[in-house]
Amino acid sequence: MAKREVFEDHCWKDVVPAKDMKTYESFARETFIGENPAMLCIDLYNLVYKGGAGEPHELDADYPNSCGRFAHEAIEPTKQLFAATRAAGVPIYYVTAQFNPPRVQSTRRGSVLKTTAHDCEIHDAFAPQPEDVVFRKERPSAFFGTPMIAHLNQRRIDSLIVCGESTSGCVRASVLEAHMYGLHVSVVEECVFDRAELTHKVNLFDMHHKYADVMKLDEVVEHLEGITEKTAKVA
Repeated sequence: MAKREVFEDHCWKDVVPAKDMKTYESFARETFIGENPAMLCIDLYNLVYKGGAGEPHELDADYPNSCGRFAHEAIEPTKQLFAATRAAGVPIYYVTAQFNPPRVQSTRRGSVLKTTAHDCEIHDAFAPQPEDVVFRKERPSAFFGTPMIAHLNQRRIDSLIVCGESTSGCVRASVLEAHMYGLHVSVVEECVFDRAELTHKVNLFDMHHKYADVMKLDEVVEHLEGITEKTAKVA
């Protein structure tokens, strides 16, 4: 299979017009993960799983920040990613919202959405371990107002493996800022999600052609297993 076909073999193929694919075909390249990666887990907090696995528009009246089925469909793939990351000994960093009502909010409806302290805690499926690092933020980017880049520099991290939500919001903001810091970013397609499928796909397409490598879970897990095997041989 040609590099071009592999590079565009992603979820956006059914929504991006052929003429736009043609415009961006010169961006095709080999995707990769850096030599010394860390995993960045963005807003895997309880708020986005509330109301269960329904359609977000059906949940909106009672659970206005829920990502519904998109959040729940990403749970198992993300658990696989966590397992492979931990097995490889790759450091894991979480960012979640700072609960300090009234919180700084987006422009959504011009009002403050009601949240609880529990809403801002990491979902039980992805509970942080003692060796992990958790930062609290009040803006979309994982870097803004947090010591994230200092931690990454101290460990000589050169690349990030990204999961979480929302693709168009906090994921995109974090990917863009990581890119500006000179980090290579790999976004795991099955492990990021949004409240709207079209928004999710278009933002993945745009990031893939500008700021990051969007990669399949299987590719990332294979790379992480390679780290595990290399470590085992050295030991």
